[in-house]
Formats: sequence, structure tokens, C-alpha cells
Amino acid sequence: MTPVRRRLLAAAVGAGAAMGGAAVAWHRWKRPADDVASALWSMQFERPEGGKLVMADFRGKPLLINFWATWCVPCIRELPALQRFQREHAARGWQVLALAVDQPVPVLEFITRFKLELTVAMAGVDGLEWQRAMGNDKGGLPFTLVLDALGRPRQRKLGETTVEDLARWAAEVTPANAS
Repeated sequence: MTPVRRRLLAAAVGAGAAMGGAAVAWHRWKRPADDVASALWSMQFERPEGGKLVMADFRGKPLLINFWATWCVPCIRELPALQRFQREHAARGWQVLALAVDQPVPVLEFITRFKLELTVAMAGVDGLEWQRAMGNDKGGLPFTLVLDALGRPRQRKLGETTVEDLARWAAEVTPANAS
């Protein structure tokens, strides 16, 4: 075999190995969103005040999940709108969960100081992997995900959520048309 052919063969083998590795990584992180959402119901998250938040308790109703942090300015700006959304839509079955990508002490201090009325839990490593699998490839904050009453992902947004976004999502994903 000539040196040129040897180099071409080595390059082809290397490229094939790289593509194989990329395919495995893609499959691991890009499972179908419905499969990832199904796995959500078996997850548990720590509460900043102690104890666990069991995701299975949220099953069967529309759910808005917001990933945020105390140091994230757009996250903080959108919290009042999320609280208002929760108050206004709870009677229609909506639930709002704020998963903090932060440390428990600053989160507990924040929710106490600002009287945050949302259900708050700590995202941790599992939460970060889960949000990436649900479409937040950049891992940025804030990231909001809407699941219908059957647990299917219906909306995703990376960046600050607006009142208009929330109104549109509530109209699109209601207990009556969640199926």
C-alpha cells in the first residue's frame, strides 16, 4: 500500500470513528422529547427549604417549568409574570414549577426576601441534563418548557418569557384541548 493510500485509509477510519462517536453522543442527548418528558415523571428534585419535590405529583395537568437562577437578570425580570400566570390559571389546572440552577442557600434567601409564591426546587445536574435533552442545547437561562396535561412538550423558549408568550401558551394548551 502506498503512503498516500495509507493516509487516506487512516483519514477515512478516523472520520468514521468520529461520526460514530458523534452519533452515540447525539442519541444520548437528543432522545425524542416525548421519551425525555416521560422520564421526567420519575424524577425528584431537592427543595431549597429541605425535602423533595416529586415530579409525579405534577402529572395530569398542564405544567410550565421555568429554569432560572438568582444571578440571572432576565430570570428575575420574568418571575412576576410567572407568578401572575400561576395565580390566574391555577383554577384551569395549570401548575408552574421554578427549577433553580443555583445553590440552595441563595435560592432560599431569594424566595424568602422576595416572597416568591412559585413552587421552587433545585435543578441540579439531572435537571441541567434534562433541560438540554428537552431542547435547550445552549444551556442558557432562563429556559421555559410547557407540557400539556398528557405530559407532551408543547412549547419551549430560551430567554425571557413575556406576558404575551404566557397568554398564547395558556390559550394553546388547556386541559380541554391537551389531548
